[in-house]
Amino acid sequence: ASKFFEHFVHIAHAMDDMGGHTLWNAEDGFFYDVLYLPDRTRHPLKVRSMVGLIPLFAVETLEADIVEKLPGFQRRMRWFIDNNPELSEHIDTMTTPGGSLRRLLAITTRDRLQRVLQYLLDPEEFLSPYGIRALSQFHQAHPYKLTVHGIEHRVDYEPAESTTALFGGNSNWRGPIWFPVNYLLIESLQKFHHFYGETMRVDFPTGSGHQMNLWAVAAELSRRLTRIFLRDATGLRPVYGGTSLFQHDPHWRDLLLFYEYFHGDNGAGIGASHQTGWTALVAKLLQQSGA
Repeated sequence: ASKFFEHFVHIAHAMDDMGGHTLWNAEDGFFYDVLYLPDRTRHPLKVRSMVGLIPLFAVETLEADIVEKLPGFQRRMRWFIDNNPELSEHIDTMTTPGGSLRRLLAITTRDRLQRVLQYLLDPEEFLSPYGIRALSQFHQAHPYKLTVHGIEHRVDYEPAESTTALFGGNSNWRGPIWFPVNYLLIESLQKFHHFYGETMRVDFPTGSGHQMNLWAVAAELSRRLTRIFLRDATGLRPVYGGTSLFQHDPHWRDLLLFYEYFHGDNGAGIGASHQTGWTALVAKLLQQSGA
């Protein structure tokens, strides 16, 4: 346990300080990949994608009652914190009403989390009526371009099927909604709420002035994902898009397919139509909503 704790903190710190360079862009308030070339030049890839949201997944609360049952771990953790003050920003602390000390391990500090959430919960960025897009809608009007060795590379917002032949042309992470990462985002928000509680509330959606705690945000994202499969006010299921047979035929309209991923704007199912593995996570979301 001590080794995992120390490795976590060191990795979180390394994302901030890699020879004076960082994956966090303080100006934009987002995490970006950095392309490191053989000539030792570094190029931040300023693409607002799921890559910049995944750091939110690394979060866990160390409860005092559990730590107290592990005296060896507790002793080494205290020594590590006392002797590595430069690493402590990735360990948030909170004292409970009973006087116990809770600790939060997270790659994102509190202020960074709030800045990333401004993008996550913005309908013109990641927030879709049906979940979280894998790439910000911002890039629809502002495609990212990078020229390396005279060759231009480009990332556009593509909410449906891929426009390239990469991965057989039937996989696209540049705009659609994917259940596995959406589920992990929801779980992470729940964990952050478990630590911060009502002390952290954010606009949902961004700029609306309508404040929610992070548990309520997670619940609303769950509802948007489950909405993919439910009939809307017109009696149609977003998952089946414009497929008339599945929408209207009495032999098909109540048989649901678990697609690989979903259109980033209208929720239509795309890719493999029997991806019952990760897309079946909708069952867990329904269970949580019922609870």
